[in-house]
Amino acid sequence: MAIYLVLSTLTGEGRKSLEEYPERLKELNKEVEYMGIKILAQYALLGQYDFVNIVEASSNEKAAELAIHLSAGGLQSLTLAAIPLEKLIEQLKKKPQVF
Repeated sequence: MAIYLVLSTLTGEGRKSLEEYPERLKELNKEVEYMGIKILAQYALLGQYDFVNIVEASSNEKAAELAIHLSAGGLQSLTLAAIPLEKLIEQLKKKPQVF
């Protein structure tokens, strides 16, 4: 399973929907989990983005499916793959093979 950071911004339609029905956020979480994506952490943000979600998904394709689902629900998103530091360190320690 891979980890992704999903930064999202409400569209005008999404903002209106959320003002009228704030519980929509919880419903969206259930939809995401039903897709097989695990939500590890969530925060509302101040600034350029409205939300950040840290999720675990089985593949890049599954993360792309999430981005499409979010856009259909009134959110524009930026999805970033996250590499655990230990895995990066392990990779950097590997000696390149000379052919």
